[in-house]
Amino acid sequence: MNILLVGNAGNFMRLMINRLNKEGHRVFVLTEEPKKGYSLKKVFEVYHFSYEDACVREVLESIMPQVVVFLGAYDHNFSWNRVENTAASYAAGLTNILMNYTALKKGRFVYLSSESVFGGGSAQFMTEDDPTGAYSKKGQAIAIGEDICKNYARMGNDVVILRLDHLYGEIRKKEDTDTICADMCLEAVQTGEIIASQNEKIMLLHEADAVEFIYQIMVAKDHKHTLYQLSSGEKMSRYELAQAVAAGMENEVSIVEEENKKYREVMLSGKRYDEEFGSRVLHHAETDVEKIAAYFSRHVSEFTDAGQKKGYLFRRLGSRTKEIITNLIPFMENLICFIPFFMLNNRAVGSEYFQNIDFYLLYVLLFALVYGQQQATFSALLAVAGYCFRQMYHRSGFDVMLDYNTYVWIAQLLILGLAVGYLRDQLRAMREEQRHEVSYLTKQLDDISDINVSNVRVKEILANQIVNQNDSFGKLYEITSSLEQYEPCEVLFYAAEVLAKLMGSKDVAIYTVANRSYARLFSATSEKARSLGNSINYSEMDAMYTVLAGKKVYINKNMDERYPLMANAIYSEDEMQLILMIWGIPWERMTLGQANMLTVIGYLIQNAVVRANRYISALEQQRYIKGTNILEPEAFLALVKAYLNARDKGLTQCALLSVDTKENDRDEVGKRLIKLLRQSDYVGELEGGKMYALLANTSAKDATMVRERFEKEGVSCQIQEDVFV
Repeated sequence: MNILLVGNAGNFMRLMINRLNKEGHRVFVLTEEPKKGYSLKKVFEVYHFSYEDACVREVLESIMPQVVVFLGAYDHNFSWNRVENTAASYAAGLTNILMNYTALKKGRFVYLSSESVFGGGSAQFMTEDDPTGAYSKKGQAIAIGEDICKNYARMGNDVVILRLDHLYGEIRKKEDTDTICADMCLEAVQTGEIIASQNEKIMLLHEADAVEFIYQIMVAKDHKHTLYQLSSGEKMSRYELAQAVAAGMENEVSIVEEENKKYREVMLSGKRYDEEFGSRVLHHAETDVEKIAAYFSRHVSEFTDAGQKKGYLFRRLGSRTKEIITNLIPFMENLICFIPFFMLNNRAVGSEYFQNIDFYLLYVLLFALVYGQQQATFSALLAVAGYCFRQMYHRSGFDVMLDYNTYVWIAQLLILGLAVGYLRDQLRAMREEQRHEVSYLTKQLDDISDINVSNVRVKEILANQIVNQNDSFGKLYEITSSLEQYEPCEVLFYAAEVLAKLMGSKDVAIYTVANRSYARLFSATSEKARSLGNSINYSEMDAMYTVLAGKKVYINKNMDERYPLMANAIYSEDEMQLILMIWGIPWERMTLGQANMLTVIGYLIQNAVVRANRYISALEQQRYIKGTNILEPEAFLALVKAYLNARDKGLTQCALLSVDTKENDRDEVGKRLIKLLRQSDYVGELEGGKMYALLANTSAKDATMVRERFEKEGVSCQIQEDVFV
């Protein structure tokens, strides 16, 4: 499946990516993190876009994911320091992704919530039906996200909300310090003590267990509910958690018990999920928290930022000071330039050449053109002050105020200055708007280019996979169809060789089912593949037989040495005919994808075997000497060649016994041999009428024992060592 993860590349996402890759899924990531020059491991493609961006639609259409997981409460791209702005961005981003994904009308959307949607004050288990009531702004934003998802689910979309209870895990980055365990570690480092209460009960869920629960939802064909709560079900007090943290810290940490008679922490009931999907917790807080605290204590400098906060205050003060000075510069320029214009205006009074020049008007127009309406107003006020001051050289201020020429001049100055300043501001606003539009369109073009480059790369990778990769359907068919070039009696020998090549293992065995209990080894590619023996009671191999009986691929996840690592059964008309067994597969390749490939290979091999069996059945009467179970020379010769060639290539073991008979008792000896041999052995004649017994899957030592048994029954025979064919 194509699966899109929406969130930042933290430890939680890393665990999810590893789990999905282990099962053979193709993983994509959409994140608001800027490109850092490196790519996430085991991720097919990473898209760096805002969740609110319009290009999210193109991203989804290019991926066509079957599942989208929105990390939500555990996405550290959202900084909850400024909650109001973050909450709006959170809701807008979620809505944009949901709207565009549901428009594809395909796949499942998974939203990750947390226990923070509930307020404290209750010791009972909170169920999915209880109304939310978050105290924190972050919890309220996450609860709003739940409501958005529920609305889309009511419209018929496949949306699932998973509410996780007190998630914790490894602390590898500063972003991972938002859990209750990390808070206690920080408290222990900063104060040397942890304040905790015996009465406050909580249930911690490890990230690895949460990933397993989430994966079950991803691959489930159907689900009964929209909302599920994920919980470990293991209750512990804050005091016990504090003890585990203190035990892992390098320095001595004291625990102060807080007097608290009320339960304040929220605990989620995971009963609904457990009843529908089943849950098994592998990580326990009592042991894991101590290891987490030990790692935190050794790398404490990476997670604390007391010195950085002090530096941040100085940087912020310097930034504000720089901003203030930048804003004051135009006013300072205005004041400085006013002085020469004031002096020029005073010198121009009474001058024959310059008395008609209004230097104050030029001064106002200059600042209106350069800085706009605000500075034009300020320069006009300075000009009026200078004009009045110059007029009071010869008249009183009262006369100046009563002179209508003064007001005409002021009106002229303000009208021209403000009009020019307004036009300047409008032109600047238009240019700024055009610049933003060009910037936006350029960004859209860059986004489209990135998506196109990504799509081209994906197309090339998929094309190469189809043409060149060993696990492409074209390659599978090409290799398995090579079985058609062999004789019918050789097909099963070389089927083991083909299976080993396609599965990338040197240890492959093929067993033929003799009856409902036993299967006999037909061919194997190594000694390891023969380790179960020439004959097995497969019905007693409970773990493997139960899976094979359900027509599924067996995967030895427990690495039990009694079983192969992978096995598959080939059926014909609901009867088990063959069992394919494989060893020597790396753990990371024991995935659902490999199991599916083994199923496909099994069907292709089955086709070749069925054709061979039909051919042999059609010539059944011609292969045996009339009235006996002895193969005629031509048929027996072909069979012996097939076995000896397969033995030379290490695909099987066999031995050939020459039987001493007389012409008149040939039929009688043949009947006695048939009774002494196994179903997988053969009796036939070669040129000259001499009788032979072909012992399948028999070593030289075993052949000697068989010969001795024949001698006791009165049948004289010799082991044929030389290759005479």
